Amino acid sequence: MSKAAFLFPGQGSQFAGMGRSLAEAYPVARQTFAEADQALGWALSKLCWEGPEDELKRTENTQPAMLTVSVAAWRVLHEKGLQPDYVAGHSLGEYSALVAAGALDFRDAVKLVRKRGRYMQEATPEGVGAMAAILRLPDGKLDAILAEAAQGEVVAAANLNSPDQVVIAGHATAVARASELAKAAGARRVVPLAVSAPFHCPLMKPAQERLAVDLLATEFHDLAVPLVNNWQAREIRTAEGARRGLIGQVPDPVRWLETVRFLAAQGVTRCIEVGAGAVLSGLVRIIAPAIECGRFGEPADWEKLAVPSPGQPACHPQG
Repeated sequence: MSKAAFLFPGQGSQFAGMGRSLAEAYPVARQTFAEADQALGWALSKLCWEGPEDELKRTENTQPAMLTVSVAAWRVLHEKGLQPDYVAGHSLGEYSALVAAGALDFRDAVKLVRKRGRYMQEATPEGVGAMAAILRLPDGKLDAILAEAAQGEVVAAANLNSPDQVVIAGHATAVARASELAKAAGARRVVPLAVSAPFHCPLMKPAQERLAVDLLATEFHDLAVPLVNNWQAREIRTAEGARRGLIGQVPDPVRWLETVRFLAAQGVTRCIEVGAGAVLSGLVRIIAPAIECGRFGEPADWEKLAVPSPGQPACHPQG
């Protein structure tokens, strides 16, 4: 039987105005933003809907904003009776996925990711770290490039996004060296990323230690829908597995390529990206072209989801 997965985006897909049309069209989405505002004690909804962009791009704001938009969109789909066979999220998106799977209370999640963003920002002084996307590097070259570029500093694979795209992170000087070596080794392009910290590399160890304390103090539940996690790209069904995965992912790479391949191997033939943007859908099309991709982040997206292509699941009605 064909299966479907809900995918939840991470940092980088945010934009001023996101979620506003959902809140205007659906009471359950509007209530989700109200819950986030109450949990945080300030108007996250206003920041999502109106900006300013500079404030929205601050990591400690971006993370709860993206989570809230994704959960609002998921709750609309849930209310319409759609239930996936699997969930997965990219980095921050794993929190949204765990809310959708019933493992984590939304109010707890929005407070956790606010702290997560702050801890990540504070893990390295401003300007010390950097990230860059390497596109179409020939196979087998990455490990040697990273080893040669390190020179006693940190540079590591941060996001293993697709066969054609890997993101590296670490000390800014080491990332710069690795970028030049990648170009010399035949990479099609190397794109420096406008980020405020070097995510998913060993420089995030201080953030991991601080966040672990909060995660260990938070109640988790066994999952109603299995998750494919970032840390190991493996199927998670238990509360403790979910918690360990969130701790483990902070200094380790996001294994998105392996995640999508795992979903395809389990018989997933349709994915719906839930929340802002369509970055994950684009990656899925590269990794597993046979999987049909849709998205739901605006009311207008619903009509496209409600009538899938022949032979493709529209996710499964609950009950």
